[in-house]
Amino acid sequence: MSVIAFIPARGGSKGVKNKNIKMLAGKPLIAWSIEQALDCDLIDRVIVSTDSYEIADIARKYGAEAPFMRPAEISGDHATTESAMLHCCDYLESKDELPELFILIQATSPVRAKNQLRNAVLNFKSNEFDSMLTVSKSHRFTWKNMEEPSASYNYNMRPRRQDIAEADQEYLETGSFYIVKTNELIKSKNRLVGKIGLFETAEDESYEIDSEIDFIICEEILKSKLD
Repeated sequence: MSVIAFIPARGGSKGVKNKNIKMLAGKPLIAWSIEQALDCDLIDRVIVSTDSYEIADIARKYGAEAPFMRPAEISGDHATTESAMLHCCDYLESKDELPELFILIQATSPVRAKNQLRNAVLNFKSNEFDSMLTVSKSHRFTWKNMEEPSASYNYNMRPRRQDIAEADQEYLETGSFYIVKTNELIKSKNRLVGKIGLFETAEDESYEIDSEIDFIICEEILKSKLD
């Protein structure tokens, strides 16, 4: 089964300038995801999609492919990740190189346990999923609507964490990576489709980098794993 890891990395970033190539624990942010994908023996190719020549050069330096530049019309602030995924599929189909599995890896989630991608692919195959997303357990009580507040739990019977039944356990979508059958991605134009699997990761893998504070937190986590 052919498997491609796809890493989207736009040049523009409002929260943190040049976020995808900002240094994090000794290497550019995007390098962490590239090296983790290359370390997985079940992944055949690692492709970076970007509209930035600088990002493309750095991606190649760390071993990924950057075989095309992403068009401006799918590189703006309102462009979806799916549009970039489908653009890559169009490119691969033109080369007769479409994979069976397509793994979307978010560069903004650099913390992943060793062999995590490998374990996820094996889990995906053994359960015959059509798509999969990473999640981590959430023990937070959430509310919505400031005008008419409503809670995600029964506040008249506030549950203790240890008493939450497995069927009632809520999970946070981490955004770290997604796996989808390529043919299903192309048909649905969505990363999540059909029989969806949840792949649970540790809480420290749920951090997404969107701010300078996130960089500080993730850097400390990565350094602790390197020690």
